Amino acid sequence: LAALREVPRAGLGVRALSGAAGAGGGKPNEPKITAAPAPPHKNISIHSLAIKKRKGVPISMVTAYDFPSAVHVDKAGIDIVLVGDSVGMVELGYDTTLPVTLEDIIHHCKAVSRGCRRPLLVADLPFGSFETSPEQAAASAIRIMKEGNMDAVKIEGGRKRAHLVGAVVDAGIAVMGHIGLTPQSFSGLGGFKAQGRSAAAALTLIEDALALEKAGCFGLVIECVPAVVAREVSKAVSIPVIGIGAGPHTDGQVLVYHDMLGMMQHYHHAAFTPQFCKQYAAVGFAIQEGLAQYKEDVEQRAFPDETFSPYKISAEEERIFLELVEKRGASAASSTSSSSPGEDEPDIKVY
Repeated sequence: LAALREVPRAGLGVRALSGAAGAGGGKPNEPKITAAPAPPHKNISIHSLAIKKRKGVPISMVTAYDFPSAVHVDKAGIDIVLVGDSVGMVELGYDTTLPVTLEDIIHHCKAVSRGCRRPLLVADLPFGSFETSPEQAAASAIRIMKEGNMDAVKIEGGRKRAHLVGAVVDAGIAVMGHIGLTPQSFSGLGGFKAQGRSAAAALTLIEDALALEKAGCFGLVIECVPAVVAREVSKAVSIPVIGIGAGPHTDGQVLVYHDMLGMMQHYHHAAFTPQFCKQYAAVGFAIQEGLAQYKEDVEQRAFPDETFSPYKISAEEERIFLELVEKRGASAASSTSSSSPGEDEPDIKVY
């Protein structure tokens, strides 16, 4: 792997292969690994999102939970990255988001913040970390900002959460609201069900949005509501409204990384993939095919072949080694055989 070279990327440990296939004599089966140049500064801010809302420019938002996904999302030019409590369902194997802890979120925030440079970084306040009191909400948000290196936090709930939003905003922290289907409240909602399907319920969502805007939210997520309801909510407030399962008329859209890329084919994940999600790739199939091929190659001793066995011993050292193994046993070899390459034997770099 002498072709490996480090690519400077503002602290990101991303590597590239200078000898990739088609790039001047590389091996045909070498992977091509590329790294995006780091933006000179953070391009997306709360202010720039507000400008997009005023100009009618749609806002893109995607979840990310670790360093690799963060690098991909950053490279794609996504506007907002959400470290969501959905990590519990797509990364940690839970059936709901409720078991996710503040420590879980902070752990994933740290990884994501190391992989992103351009987007606005938002983290969910998970269930149980903010509902008890304004003081608890502020304290949890402060931890996410200090330890997770986020730009903002997201709080689920409507008017009943306005005083908690206000406390976090008063602490100097930007807050995004979340109305409609709020997964943390699935028990009280009777399950993961669409919201705003009656005239009265739809009007309540507008009132929720206005209350959260007044409390200081810089933006809102609205989830699983009829398109016409999301449209009217977006028109009622001056802050950006990001839809998920809420039709095309919001100020932007958000999807879960694993869902939109078809990351997992496991029955657990498939059972919870929402109907509104469009899959833009089938990464999970490629992963399964790669793993299956690897297993087959190992079992048939097709891997590794000489191509992937690059570390050599000189002919003379090999002769001495085999003689020692035969005469004195393998244990004597390490103490009597030459322990370093000869002067004409260059060091072999592993990476």
